Amino acid sequence: METIGIWWMWAGFFAIVLVMLAIDLFVVGGGKQHRVSFREAATWSAVWVGVSLTFAAGLWAYLDGTLGREIANQKALEYLTGYLIEKSLAVDNVFVWLMLFSYFAVPLELQKRVLAFGVLGAIVLRTIMIFAGVWLIAKFHWILYLFGAFLLFTGIKMWWFAEAKPDLGNNPLIRWLRGHLKLTDTLCGEHFFVVREEAGRVVRYATPLFLVLVLVEVSDVIFAVDSIPAIFAITTDPFIVLTSNVFAILGLRAMYFLLADMADRFSLLKYGLALVLVFIGTKMLLVDVVKIPALVSLAVVATLIAGAIVLSLRMAAPGVRKPASR
Repeated sequence: METIGIWWMWAGFFAIVLVMLAIDLFVVGGGKQHRVSFREAATWSAVWVGVSLTFAAGLWAYLDGTLGREIANQKALEYLTGYLIEKSLAVDNVFVWLMLFSYFAVPLELQKRVLAFGVLGAIVLRTIMIFAGVWLIAKFHWILYLFGAFLLFTGIKMWWFAEAKPDLGNNPLIRWLRGHLKLTDTLCGEHFFVVREEAGRVVRYATPLFLVLVLVEVSDVIFAVDSIPAIFAITTDPFIVLTSNVFAILGLRAMYFLLADMADRFSLLKYGLALVLVFIGTKMLLVDVVKIPALVSLAVVATLIAGAIVLSLRMAAPGVRKPASR
């Protein structure tokens, strides 16, 4: 598979990721249990977006000086489009996290550690899935059509069930975990496991926080199945795919706390995300018939997401009557 990435670019990217992870885990809040404020989340969200855009600018400048303006523009647009798609689809992931934390009554000050492990797991998982996807596409071009059909189906399904409320109490995975793990009845601070003495022997118990962590990781697997094929509709360059994905994920924890108190204001966002998946799926199905430029893809995705956000905020404004749910 052709790529613009050479060894020092990969090394530099992974070095940046390690530094950003260290900052996110140990500097943002000092790694201590605390309630992340809206101001803190907004500040760090802006920092992560700024770093991601700076990387795009640096990539463009390097390619412009080595491979020419046309290649530089194309790769930078592919990166930005992939970043926007991943960032947008991650919002749906955030809403699932909110639902999980609410169901298990996990206070905000305890959510930070779960999300830290969730982000780490997501980066490792996405890296493996991206390289596997790149290899498969290189060997079997027809898989792009399979990805396209899957995304089209997922988009239609997301639109149709946008108002559906999941019943976590009857979730098969939760019921299976509860049936196979020794669980404490209550949270035990930030601990995932606790040790108790029963009848003269030591028994290891998982806490509800560990249950939440498992569900957070599983939810990311599910969303990765949507988002990774989506970015392959934009580019199959593994360097662009991985960098755009990882930079979007790195700011996910800050974005979660930014949206935690205002998720109900984005009631139409799922419809916008559904249309994005339908557009990307259609583009993949037509990959050998119609070549949609990266700039057009970026404009369509940005318009759909921005339109859903604006309409959601207008509906959430005082005095605006909301439509009845199905």
